[in-house]
Amino acid sequence: MTAEFAIAMPVVLTCVALCVAVVIGAAAQAGLVASAAAAARLVARGDDPGAAGLPAGTAVSVEPQGSATCVRLTASEGALSAIGVRISARACALDERSDE
Repeated sequence: MTAEFAIAMPVVLTCVALCVAVVIGAAAQAGLVASAAAAARLVARGDDPGAAGLPAGTAVSVEPQGSATCVRLTASEGALSAIGVRISARACALDERSDE
């Protein structure tokens, strides 16, 4: 084993690990966006946002905004939480509840 190989190998493995983390983060973000959209539609109809099949450890906050209802999801658990990365998604839907 040469000295160049011994120095280059950790650099290559670090780059591969970062690429894998980016792919995992992108997949988690896509799933969270879809869940946020489903939860926003449920809340706009007056239903429980938990029925949207949210990932475990996801914090839900409902934010009324004019005639729309917005839902923000923040994932605090997952592969990237070990390094301090939190993934968040926000989606809005028109409020379908009657004003009674």
